[in-house]
Amino acid sequence: MRLALGARPFDLTRDVLVDASRVIIAGAFIGLIAAQWVSGLLKALLYDVSAFDPLVALASAALLVTATLAASYLPARRASRVDPASALRPD
Repeated sequence: MRLALGARPFDLTRDVLVDASRVIIAGAFIGLIAAQWVSGLLKALLYDVSAFDPLVALASAALLVTATLAASYLPARRASRVDPASALRPD
């Protein structure tokens, strides 16, 4: 719809990635907080190992954010290349 109204393909791709990144970053933040909370509960079960390693937690969160942004980029790029006239034409 936005392409048919004159939006550039780059703008469409950027908007999809911005919307996706908001959800992804919020999920990563909530996940890091939950991981720290759960690690406190599991501390009694671990011997000679720290329950929460911030470096590992941040690295894994960064990896997940990168992977999900890459997974969001491919459909966004494909959607920006669709011909607007064919998308609006009824089947």
